[in-house]
Amino acid sequence: LKILNGVQQRTGAKILLAQKAFSCYHVYPLIADYISGTACSGLYEARLGFEEMGKENHVFSAAYRESEMDDIISFCGHIIFNSFSQLEKYREKVLAAGKKIGLRINPELSTQEGHEIYDPCSPKSRLGITRKNFYDDKLYGVSGLHFHTLCEQNSDDLEKTLDEVEEKFGDILPKMEWINFGGGHHITRPDYDIPRLERCIKRMQDKYGLEVYLEPGEAVALNAGYLITEVLDITENDMPIAILDTSAACHMPDVLEMPYRPPLLGSGENGEKKFSYRLASQTCLAGDSIGEYSFDTKLKIGDKLIFGDMAIYSMVKNNTFNGMPLPSIFLYKSDNSFEPLKTFSYEDFKSRL
Repeated sequence: LKILNGVQQRTGAKILLAQKAFSCYHVYPLIADYISGTACSGLYEARLGFEEMGKENHVFSAAYRESEMDDIISFCGHIIFNSFSQLEKYREKVLAAGKKIGLRINPELSTQEGHEIYDPCSPKSRLGITRKNFYDDKLYGVSGLHFHTLCEQNSDDLEKTLDEVEEKFGDILPKMEWINFGGGHHITRPDYDIPRLERCIKRMQDKYGLEVYLEPGEAVALNAGYLITEVLDITENDMPIAILDTSAACHMPDVLEMPYRPPLLGSGENGEKKFSYRLASQTCLAGDSIGEYSFDTKLKIGDKLIFGDMAIYSMVKNNTFNGMPLPSIFLYKSDNSFEPLKTFSYEDFKSRL
């Protein structure tokens, strides 16, 4: 949070928490001391940001439900549309409420490799308006542009994206008041080039007089959070397999979707240390495996394993497939004490059905 606040202080840009990555509202009062607000993907996130953070609140959705629009407008100061048809449907309602309107653009520059599912600039993307589908004569009431093209990337890719935004939408930018760089900026990663990011921000401010927003999700809580799991059994196939009381599919879906190998305290790569294991789940999904890790000593039934980087895309994406219990959530404090926030039960599983 101090790193993000430093970017704000030096540039005047505003940084918003993308709640899709981290929505543990118990720490929103702390986050609010450092950044400017929240970014939302729909009604429930909009309400959460409004009620629990209470600062700037921006929303983008690929399309909005008409039945939810009045509430969304009441919770958010910036409403960003994915199409001109949605803009025309809701424009007067948003303007009448005194809220700001934005359009999401697609600069059509893919800077990712191998992750099409996370690439809003892929050829089949439904996210953002391409230049050929952008209507310069229908911008009444629109005060800003939004793009989101990055995923866990450095500021060199942002710089390339800005080049393309200027190339395709440079004639529109002088008509705008603000621009939102979206998320995917790994600002708090040790090797992230912050000076380059700040040059990108200043470029839009100085050249076009725009207010600049960023809405990182991962960067707000990167490498925070632990998931503590227990070894329930050890079986054997092509290598020893430790069955844990956690699940990639249920508790850390990015392990399967990305794919992603979470850090594990005291472990090494497969074969790096003396004893290697495949860590897998209780569920019936054959591929519900977290990865292959090695240890200095043999694992035993009852051992506790501690995964790191578990704050992001875990609590917000977990599920109860196979009736798997959800992990209890605790706030781990600097004095090494724990504050219980939520314990789940059978009723939480049943009530979702």
